[in-house]
Amino acid sequence: MGSPGADTAMKEPGGKNPEYLSTLERGLRVLKAFDEDHPEMTLSEVAAKTGLPPAVARRCLITLVELGYVGQHERKFLLRPAVLTIGSAFLASMQIEQVVLPPLQHLRDQTGDSASLCVLSGAEILYVAHVSTDRRFRVAAGVGTRFPFHATSLGKALAAHLPEDECTALLSRAPFQRFTERTVTERPALADRLHLIAERGYDSALDELDYGIVSVAVPIFGRDKRVIASINCSTSTTRISQDELVRTRLPLLRVAAGEIEAALKRWPTLEASLRP
Repeated sequence: MGSPGADTAMKEPGGKNPEYLSTLERGLRVLKAFDEDHPEMTLSEVAAKTGLPPAVARRCLITLVELGYVGQHERKFLLRPAVLTIGSAFLASMQIEQVVLPPLQHLRDQTGDSASLCVLSGAEILYVAHVSTDRRFRVAAGVGTRFPFHATSLGKALAAHLPEDECTALLSRAPFQRFTERTVTERPALADRLHLIAERGYDSALDELDYGIVSVAVPIFGRDKRVIASINCSTSTTRISQDELVRTRLPLLRVAAGEIEAALKRWPTLEASLRP
């Protein structure tokens, strides 16, 4: 695993900084509570899902309604299209399409696989860029999608190259959710897996997030050689075996990673934004 980092230990937002604005944090918590399984919720449901007192959740919702980010249909609240402006501002201001997408699109064209770039967000990976094929997976992915890091090649390729203290903090959250019989959930087994990944420089996952999905991923490093992201190729097990995927895709992934790392040197703002 990576070398220790003195100033980058992973921390949960707890308001330790005297300028930490808890009101803003609560409002963002409410926004993030809406998802595929919870597209609309009552006040009590929002309070329960966020862990906020109902009175606090109500004030957050009223504010978000006034700002146009949340709407109300009868007794239920739901997101409005205005929330897309937050994500689109990041994509536009950081030049994602110019910097990251071309190498991923080339990967997709070469292999017929989906290709993605993700960053670490807590104990999850967050998709920042994604190019897909016409094939339909049971587990859909796109920009903004989150998955638990431990069940994906993207997440483990990233976690394995974190500084020692950050990786230890991440593993301390074990045991993790089991998605299939192949999901690695326990800390000792996951630590061993991450050590192996750090040695060989890639991870490959077969049926770990869902059955029928095979992938291989490599890390992306910044100018200071610290890991900032990861990229992968992902496809169906009906198309290719895991061994063949690694053999044929790994060299292409490493070329794409090199292209992205070179491009990030010309876009230091994007590199700084992607950092854990």
